[in-house]
Amino acid sequence: QVQLMESGGGLVQPGGSLTLSCAASENIFSFRAMDWFRQAPGKQRELVARIRNDGTTYYAEAVKGRFTISGDNAKNTVYLQMNSLKPEDTAVYYCHGSRTGPDYWGQGTQVTVSS
Repeated sequence: QVQLMESGGGLVQPGGSLTLSCAASENIFSFRAMDWFRQAPGKQRELVARIRNDGTTYYAEAVKGRFTISGDNAKNTVYLQMNSLKPEDTAVYYCHGSRTGPDYWGQGTQVTVSS
């Protein structure tokens, strides 16, 4: 059973930074892509960033230029570096892995941006 475990969430002031980590129980490049999604209260879950197994990346317009997704194959970990955080970035952030067959989700980590 593949497991994804997020960490690194917390409370940060506007303009601050956080780095989220997603530790996978398998080689991250066995996935077609690894993603970070987020879900704010009362809103649908949305894709924030993606890293494909060829190394290419995708970012939602709302985070482009502020967030960076990366992967460390040796540690089976995907990261989301978040800079210049805004109150509207407040959400539960989920790690997601896709490949042929079922998708995999982590349990989520709360990020709160507030003064």
